[in-house]
Amino acid sequence: MNPSPMPVAVIGAGTMGHALALVHALGGHPVRLYDNSPVALARAPGLMQTALATIRAAGEAPPGWTADRLADAVRIVPDLGEAAGGAGLVVEAVAEDAEVKRQVFAALDGLMPDDAILASNTSMLDIFPLVPERRARHTLIAHWYTPPYLVDLVDVVAGPATDPAVVETVRALYAGFGKHPIVLRRFVPGFIANRIQAAISLEVNALLDAGVAGPADIDDSIRHGLALRMALMGHLMKADFTGLALSRKILGNRSYTPPEATGRCATLERLVDAGRTGVDAGAGYYDYGGRSAAELFQERDRKLFALKRAFRAVEGVPARPVDSD
Repeated sequence: MNPSPMPVAVIGAGTMGHALALVHALGGHPVRLYDNSPVALARAPGLMQTALATIRAAGEAPPGWTADRLADAVRIVPDLGEAAGGAGLVVEAVAEDAEVKRQVFAALDGLMPDDAILASNTSMLDIFPLVPERRARHTLIAHWYTPPYLVDLVDVVAGPATDPAVVETVRALYAGFGKHPIVLRRFVPGFIANRIQAAISLEVNALLDAGVAGPADIDDSIRHGLALRMALMGHLMKADFTGLALSRKILGNRSYTPPEATGRCATLERLVDAGRTGVDAGAGYYDYGGRSAAELFQERDRKLFALKRAFRAVEGVPARPVDSD
């Protein structure tokens, strides 16, 4: 728990917003959660309580966290001024739309304290031109991955005018939550993990469309091949174990041509057109046998928590990287 609680406002109570409210509350901070949708606000407490129950069942909740304590820690407020007023940290988690974010930032400018930190959860947008100029020094990106109460990675990205002290404050705050903040040296759309995931998706889509293998075999190749090693070593340390001389030779052979980024995948198009849109629909690349989405998400979270515990047990002390500068 962070030793110096500060009021946190979370703007947006959707898929990420309600979960970010939960994460900041578990980190020891009083939270005010706002959304302009009464429906989203009404759903948020139940979603947070379900997530807390999952965390507690996995043995990952801080001591003493109950449903009543969560209800006290996160206030649901229907007024933006009430949410942002007096906040030390304002977390923006609204729709991934530049104009929507611009309007929210403009509204917040007149409501939040002058020295409050504004952290955007944007996953792709360069939000810095959208923020009022006088807020630039205290604005950054803090991008979380879903579900943020389980996935520890946080991308922390400064803008051209962001005060380095603000970056360090946010990095230290989330490290104190037990998360793993990564400070990028500059903004790039998608940051690191999402860009690598996009490259993997491009290749997977090409393999599916070419009929090389089906979804289960492709996923098994990732789970039993790539993921096992990469979970412990990432990609670059894995290359060290392979040997960089061999890596250079393979690269020089140019025996691999990446798929062209066409923006379409025929296999994906067929599934979506057939209504197989994923877990919520009961089927996507896989058929989930009539099991509810809630059950499937809870099972996913339970297994991921088990993997996290195993990872912590075997990770040890990482090697010191060589800076490329």
